[in-house]
Parts: sequence; C-alpha cells; structure tokens
Amino acid sequence: MFEAAELGQKVSKSDFQVRERLLHTELLAAQRRLKDSGSQVIIIVSGVEGAGKSAVINRLNEWLDARDLQTVAFWEESDEERERPRFWRFWRVMPPRGTVGIFLGSWYTQPIVDRAFGNSTVDHLDASLRRIAVLEQMLAEDGALIVKLWFHVSQKEQQRRLKREANGKFGRRRVGPLTKKFSKRYESFAQASERAIRLTDTGNNPWTIIESNDRRFRDLTAGETLLAALNQHLDKTSQVASVEAPQEPADTRQSENSQVHSQVTVLDRVDLSPQLEADQYFLRLKGAQRRLSHLVWQAWENKINTVAVFEGWDASGKGGAIRRLTKAIDARLFRWISVAAPTEDERAQHYLWRFWKHIPRAGHVTIYDRSWYGRVLVERVEGFAKNVEWNRAYSEINEFEEQLCAHGVVLLKFWLHLSPEEQLRRFEERQSIPWKKYKITDEDWRNRDKWPQYQEAVHDMVVHTSTENAPWNLVSSEDKKWARVTVAEAFVERLELAVANAKKSPAAD
Repeated sequence: MFEAAELGQKVSKSDFQVRERLLHTELLAAQRRLKDSGSQVIIIVSGVEGAGKSAVINRLNEWLDARDLQTVAFWEESDEERERPRFWRFWRVMPPRGTVGIFLGSWYTQPIVDRAFGNSTVDHLDASLRRIAVLEQMLAEDGALIVKLWFHVSQKEQQRRLKREANGKFGRRRVGPLTKKFSKRYESFAQASERAIRLTDTGNNPWTIIESNDRRFRDLTAGETLLAALNQHLDKTSQVASVEAPQEPADTRQSENSQVHSQVTVLDRVDLSPQLEADQYFLRLKGAQRRLSHLVWQAWENKINTVAVFEGWDASGKGGAIRRLTKAIDARLFRWISVAAPTEDERAQHYLWRFWKHIPRAGHVTIYDRSWYGRVLVERVEGFAKNVEWNRAYSEINEFEEQLCAHGVVLLKFWLHLSPEEQLRRFEERQSIPWKKYKITDEDWRNRDKWPQYQEAVHDMVVHTSTENAPWNLVSSEDKKWARVTVAEAFVERLELAVANAKKSPAAD
C-alpha cells in the first residue's frame, strides 16, 4: 500500500508559488460556502512520525480563515480523559457546523500505537477499527465531511531526517519528539497502519495517502485534496437541498406519519395497580436511601461511573423520583442534567454531542432528566427529525451506550408510565394549585393529544434499545410512592452489583 507513496514526487518552487496562490483563494471561497451549508469538516492528520504533519497543519492554518478553524492535538490522555470512554475526548472538541476542525492525532492513534508496540492483538485492533468506522459513518450521515490524510515517508527517509537533526542540519526542530521512539518500530507501525487504513477506507470516508519527502508536494497535495473534497461535498449538499420537497407543517406531517395503531405495546403490559401505604413507603424509601448514600462513596472509591436516564410521560413524576435519589447522594458526586430543546450551540453539533460532554468521570454520577431518547420520541412524533434520521438513531444510541458499558459505566434507564386518566388528574391538579401551575404548559396538553403516537414511539424505543447491558426499567408511576421506591431500589441493586464486581476484579487488589 505505502509503496505508491515512495515515488520521489517533487514540486518546483515556481510551480508551488503559482499553485499556492490559486489554492489559497479557492480554499477561502469553499470555506465561505461551508459556513452556510449546515456541515462541518473534520480533517484527520495522521501518518509516519517525521513526515511533517505539524508543518502541514501550520500551512492549512495559513490558507484557511482562522476564525472558523480549530486545531486540536491529541497527546497523552489526561486523568480526566482516562476516566471516561475513549471517544469522549474527541466528542468534546468536535467542530460546530459551518466550521473546520483539524485533528493532529485522532481516534486512530492509540489503537495503531498499541498494536505497533505489542500491547494489543490484531482482534483488539480490528474491534477498535470497527468502532471507528461506525463513528465516522454516523458523522457522515449527519452531514459531516471527514477528510483523512495519511502522510508517509519511507524508513530510509525517516532515518535520514533523524540523522540530519542529530548533526544539527536543521535550523530549528523539524522532527517530532516521538520520531526517535517510533522509528525503532517502523515495520510494526507500518503493518498496523496499513491494516487500519484498509479496514476504514470507505466510500463516504476515504483515506488519501500523501508522499511527504518533498514538503512543497506534500503541502499542495494536502490542500488540493481538501479543496476537492470540500467542493464535492458542498455541491452534493446543495443538490440534495434543492431537490428535497418543501416540508409540510409539523401537524400535517404528524397526522400522516403517526396514525393510531391498535397493536399491543410494551406499555400495555405494565401493571399500573401496585400501590404503597405511607408507612411502607417511608420505611422502604429510607432504607434504600441509606444504602445508596453508602454505595455512591464505595463507587467513588472504586472509580465507577454511573449514568441514569429518566424518560416518561409528562407528570409521571420523573423529577420527584430523581429528587429522592439525589437526597441520598453527596452533592459533590452527582450532576442533574435537565434536558430541554437544544440551544443554538447544540444544534450546531450531532445530537449526541450534548450528552457525551456530560458523561461523568470515574466515581461520579450523572442523571439525565430526559435524554438522547428525545431523538426517537419527541423529535420523531413532532416531526423535528426526518424518518431516516430517527430510524438510524436506534443503532447510534445502542453504539453510544455500548461504549459506556464497555468502559465500565453503570447505565440505568427508567421509563415512568401512567394511565391517560391519571395524567389528566395530575394536569388538572397542577392548574388548580398556585404553586404547581408552573409545571403545566400548553405543550403538555398538545403532547397529551398525541398519546397514541407517543405510545407507539415508546414501544419502538424499548424494542430497539433494551439490551443486555442497558435494559429499560418500565416503572408504574400510577402511584408516585410506588414509583419512587421502585426506582431507588433498582438503582441500589445495580450499584451494589457493580461495587461487588469491582471488589472481586484483579484491578481492585
């Protein structure tokens, strides 16, 4: 594969000057088009150590408008990053729509390095590459352009550059600090890199291998590759936008897209009859809270992350159930994220971005009051997401949650269910009590009118995303006391199991 990038290609100084002026102008024009396109660009700069990747990035920063460009270098993982799933460090710095992000080092770096140094098997490398391919496909389907540039020099050229630096032939450091370390593993690094490129070189997200012996050829090829990819992507995006039929108002789309179905759903099988008397309620709740208070500190000592997701009907008591949990948890150890309509900054990113950024570090708890499931619930029913968008969200969510669980995160998902009659009673109660009026809005009444459509969406959500590691807990909330105790006891049970397993693991010894 890399032999094709060892041909000794060069560009003369005069040719470079002519081509550079034109390239600079056209890149700026494409970047202006990008700003209003609804797409973001992620440039992945990878390759052999000593190939001049940093110099290429400096050149791209000269050619592009720095106001809509950010460069991120991924060096050693920080403690904060190691305490979260691996992709968290990349999600948090994704460029917003309309801008360009340059990643020096990326999600490819660690899997390749681990394999090159013998710290992982081929199977581990392949598993990492499959996960990377899924991530890139998901971003591409959301409208992102991923430009993957691999800069190559032969082993002989790498050694020549190291020798020149050792002899003081460079006026300033031109070879990266890791070049010497990786040069001793050149063959292993090349083998792992070839495999990574081959398994992730897809139609939507292809690799471009660039010979880097001659810096002028290297820089021009990188810039021209970026320009061609940008123009092709922007042309395709504008063509798709022009042929799409104008969308109908949300209410019209909804009436056609979500008819009332008579099929039995998973919610029909939730027993709404359980109730708790006040004395039993306080006894069981206090017991669960005492255990939880102790468990969260044990989880902190064992570096266990916990994520809890709360979904449910309006007025089903999500806030009340969460408050009974947080009352037992030290305020230093938890965050309660109340999810509303996305902000302007959040709309400029993939819909999962705003949830990734709140994933807790080791030993901490994040509680999402509504969550990423809005994509397949409210956005589906209200027509805020296209059919193709919410349909593919099931697999995207499963992949997201699988990454959390693979990292050791304790993930709990609760759907609080009640009957339409009980919901109506609570709505009317809220309207009649002055200090509860703020809880009822016109939107709540509109959502109630679409109960059958939401019930169908919940059924599909549970069927598609209730997995072995991340099952749904369907909790009857017809009686609030029963719901609060059920949630608290389920939370305790899962955390107890996680703490017990952590104490048994060799890492805990």
